[in-house]
Amino acid sequence: MASIKLLLPHNVRREFLLLCRDYYQLTKPKVVALLVLTAWVGMMLATPSIPDLIKIVFACIGIGLVSAAAAAFNQVLDQKIDAQMARTHMRPLPKGRLSTTQAVTFACALAILGFAILSLGINWLTAWLTLSGLFGYAVVYTLLLKRATPQNIVIGGIAGALPPVLGWSAMTGQVGGEALLLMMMVFTWTPPHFWALAIHRVNDYARAGIPMLPVTHGIEFTKTLILLYTLLLAVVCLLPYLIGMSGLIYLLGALVMSAKFIAHAWQLKFHADAESAMKTFRFSIVHLMALFLILLVDHYVYWNLQMLVR
Repeated sequence: MASIKLLLPHNVRREFLLLCRDYYQLTKPKVVALLVLTAWVGMMLATPSIPDLIKIVFACIGIGLVSAAAAAFNQVLDQKIDAQMARTHMRPLPKGRLSTTQAVTFACALAILGFAILSLGINWLTAWLTLSGLFGYAVVYTLLLKRATPQNIVIGGIAGALPPVLGWSAMTGQVGGEALLLMMMVFTWTPPHFWALAIHRVNDYARAGIPMLPVTHGIEFTKTLILLYTLLLAVVCLLPYLIGMSGLIYLLGALVMSAKFIAHAWQLKFHADAESAMKTFRFSIVHLMALFLILLVDHYVYWNLQMLVR
């Protein structure tokens, strides 16, 4: 690094770092990190003992790269919409810091590299499932559903809910019922998570002509659906315990996190202030992360107890 600093003038180094930052922002790193987290938990839950570390690393890198490619394709297709929204108008494409050609080339390179890592280092099932997730998010959701129906995030949520299944298939080579249950949890979580943000940004979506639920059916109706979905999510989150997939640690954690999410949704519906929607949105992220990590802790506590009994 020191030799590069000596070889390159200061202005060139600065431009290079800014370019790297723009490509990094193109991948929606926070979203990808959450996707990889749920995929990693899926990997860890797929086997009774700790899976092979090298396999985990390759699977996380491959899934992360393809997810980053999907995010980049999303920004390519949404750049005109992004330019009209306060939340997204500073992204690299709307501001002209990257060209469409640069972004598409970058996204293709990430997708090809990620697919190659998964197909050669993990298995073909995981590689194709991950690629289908890219297609579902970048094409089915972004290009079609987002512009066509207020149920866009419900139907399109399937792609975002895939990572636990990808993690499971990466370790086992198959898709089990438990993996589909983890997917169901993320799928049910997605609408209240995203609709809370859509309420906060309703004017942006209206200006951009995107038929998000608060735009087409009103904010109060959307608040009601958020509350109903959090109640449904609380039931779905009990299923791992009810089918014997998890134990008491998870049950207690799920009950606490579900109660808090419902409380946020109740506040949003009946006692909202200017920040209620964003508070609900932010807590939803904490909810999903905590839920999956509690599942993981419960899994290994149970496994260790089983080893002690033996």
